[in-house]
Amino acid sequence: MPIPRRLRGRITVEPGPIFSESFGLDEARRHLWRPIAPCGRAEVAFDRPALGWQGSAYIDMNAGAEPLEAGFHRWGWAREDGAGTTRIRYDVVARSGERRRLALEYGADGSARPIEPAPLHRLPSTGWRVGREAGAEGGTPPRVLRTLEDTPFYSRSMLGCAGDGGERRAIHETVDLDRFATRWVQTLLPFRMPRWTRGATPLLGSP
Repeated sequence: MPIPRRLRGRITVEPGPIFSESFGLDEARRHLWRPIAPCGRAEVAFDRPALGWQGSAYIDMNAGAEPLEAGFHRWGWAREDGAGTTRIRYDVVARSGERRRLALEYGADGSARPIEPAPLHRLPSTGWRVGREAGAEGGTPPRVLRTLEDTPFYSRSMLGCAGDGGERRAIHETVDLDRFATRWVQTLLPFRMPRWTRGATPLLGSP
């Protein structure tokens, strides 16, 4: 950047323990979420450009029997890294108005346990005026350290959260599916996530 160019290098992911349990994001389990490898490690080594880094990695998957916007108004998700553990929090608001909260802690030793959902705190809205809120323990609101992605319906941010032994870093996502379903946002999607109609099958991730 700012001049587009090809990248050359290697990305190595060590997944750590693999978990098979899936969780329903709605009561009817029409939308499922599975944290496959929540305590992984990644190493990035590029020849072009000559740079690299290493850090925590996370792999999950979602599956559903209907479009996301048919099932939910919005959701928030956060992954918080600690010493040998990963805490994951999901907070979803269904079309029915039901609010569902999941809070889990995974260990690099293969352990997994539910934890108490933390109190929600309102965060500053994004540049696109997408509302954000995140759970944090101890009554101390999390800090937005950096907004990594800001779109009309989706944001990804880095948060600082008070925790045992000092501040813990978290990756936080917000999806506003009411905004996503609007006509003007739908017209933008082909430019943000172009669909391939021939040739190789594309690998398109979730927002």
